[in-house]
Amino acid sequence: MSRRDGAKPVSLALQGGGAHGAFTWGVLDRLLQDDRLEVSGITGTSAGAMNAVVLASGLAKGDPEEARHALSQFWRDVSRDGRMSPLQRTAFDRVMGNWSLARNPAYLAFEVASRFFSPYDFNPLNINPLREILEAHVDFEALRRSQVKIFISATNVHTGRARIFGHDEMSADAVMASACLPFLFQAVEIDGVPYWDGGYMGNPPLFPLYEKADADDIILVQINPVMRETTPRTAAEIQNRINEITFNASLLAQLRAIDHAAKLIDQGLLSRWTLGGSSFRRVRLHRIGGEDQMMTLDATSKMNAEWTFLQHLRDLGREAAEVFLEAHFDDLGRRSTLDLKLELAD
Repeated sequence: MSRRDGAKPVSLALQGGGAHGAFTWGVLDRLLQDDRLEVSGITGTSAGAMNAVVLASGLAKGDPEEARHALSQFWRDVSRDGRMSPLQRTAFDRVMGNWSLARNPAYLAFEVASRFFSPYDFNPLNINPLREILEAHVDFEALRRSQVKIFISATNVHTGRARIFGHDEMSADAVMASACLPFLFQAVEIDGVPYWDGGYMGNPPLFPLYEKADADDIILVQINPVMRETTPRTAAEIQNRINEITFNASLLAQLRAIDHAAKLIDQGLLSRWTLGGSSFRRVRLHRIGGEDQMMTLDATSKMNAEWTFLQHLRDLGREAAEVFLEAHFDDLGRRSTLDLKLELAD
């Protein structure tokens, strides 16, 4: 994919969140329609990693329209496969317009069973239909040859550290490792090392875009709410809030490090930021967030693959991207629009 004259290069950082990743699909669908933008690099975790590789594969095989089509077909197939799952909304929830699966008997039974049985017990063959869908929609060989640099994260089970799979290492195994929820699937082993979902330690990883991507503008697509103004009181509300805090913790830690380094650079104490032997330049941060839209959704809806729900999330993502472009397109290439001071305030 050659660079279009006059297009602003951007990198994308895509959070994970199960079916809520369809919000990110909507964001990407709208951004790909804007020929004033060009994707230079992508990082992703879990569902964000899947969006990332489908997007990059589509760009590698064609153009933004091909990538839009690839994302649409991927999520359509995810929904088709989900129709076979016992995890469906109850009739009451359908009538009331709730997207939650919290009242589904199969979900409740699994919640209890998961306290006593692991995926090694109830899924000894380690069957994961997402792998077949992923392999059907992603040309990893073409992706590795493409100019769009891609990085995804997984969590090393032994060390508890984030493992970043780089552009040349991209494979179905790496993506499945990034999306491996340990309560649902056996750890994905790569070169003898077991990995779990990357959301625990890098959701999404930002550092690779500082070091290895060409674009000086990073757009974070965030789908897990950071702030809540009410105290959770029910068991479901508490579990939902724990889920949000857990899967935002690594992102907030990265933002704190970025903010600290930026202050040192502004004070003239650093010309470039060096961490762990790697060098990072100053870049501009932006965010397209789904916090307001996702605030009403609980953690169980992340397992809801109903097509109507995925379309709903896609439309919300498109709207959020539209609002961002109208408000901040001119800021791309000029200044950051993500206020880290406000974001990290106690």
